[in-house]
Amino acid sequence: MGISGLIQGLMSDPLSTLLYLLISFLAMCISISFHEWAHAFTAYKLGDPTAKNLGRMTLDPFAHLDLMGAIMFVLFGFGWARPVVVNSRNLKHFRRDDVLISLAGPFMNLLLAFVFTGIYYFVQIDGGWLRLILIYLISMNLHFAVFNLIPIYPLDGYHVLTSIFIKNNYKVIQFMQRYGSIILIALIVTGATDAIIGWASDRILSLFLAFFGLFG
Repeated sequence: MGISGLIQGLMSDPLSTLLYLLISFLAMCISISFHEWAHAFTAYKLGDPTAKNLGRMTLDPFAHLDLMGAIMFVLFGFGWARPVVVNSRNLKHFRRDDVLISLAGPFMNLLLAFVFTGIYYFVQIDGGWLRLILIYLISMNLHFAVFNLIPIYPLDGYHVLTSIFIKNNYKVIQFMQRYGSIILIALIVTGATDAIIGWASDRILSLFLAFFGLFG
């Protein structure tokens, strides 16, 4: 049974709805905490202790949560956290290090999704709520990884795009910084992000399942 079927069956009364929201919030906290920790940890290893000094190199979700981003995450499966601050003056190779720091968060979400998919595949879980928790952990980590890789300001994909491809084209950078958030909101409202995230997440999950299928 897919996630929509589980939700329909489990949200048949107010208590079930509350439990569903709590599960969604739990999955969000795990996804965000590891994502932001990975950014901060990578920056620290590359010579910038700014995020660590600000208390962001932690798995405590409340050090990372953004209220609106958390609401979006719980209700729609993707959102955002408070950005990790990076001081470029502490990085020896800014463009390379900026790419590594930016990719660290989505990579961590993909790694978590991979691990939880393995647990879901190999561990036989009969309880509907336990299955739902795993499904949401997989789904939210995949969605958060793909969403943040969209190359639009202020997402991680924007930093990768500008550091590798755009470099010194300041007009493009200024345009993206000025209008990127508006473009992103427009994509969300029109459902374009749903299509992108759904398509990419399904294919990544298929790869994970195909990999685990080699052993089971």
